[in-house]
Amino acid sequence: MYKFKSKQISFCNFGQPVGMEMSPDNRWVKKSETIPWDEIELKYAKLFANRRGNVAKPLHLALGALII
Repeated sequence: MYKFKSKQISFCNFGQPVGMEMSPDNRWVKKSETIPWDEIELKYAKLFANRRGNVAKPLHLALGALII
C-alpha cells in the first residue's frame, strides 16, 4: 500500500531552526532538481497495489537512500 504525500518542499523553502539556508549550488540540491519526482512516484506507487499490510516508505526516502 502506498499513500501519496503532499508536495515535497524545495530546499529553498526548508526552514532550519538556527536560520541556516541550503545553498542552491550544493551538489545534492542540484541533483534533486534533476530528478522527475512526480513521474517516478506514479511508477513507484504501482508497485504497492495491495491494500493490506504496512504503508510503503515515501519515494523521496527510498530513492534518496539508494542514491546516497
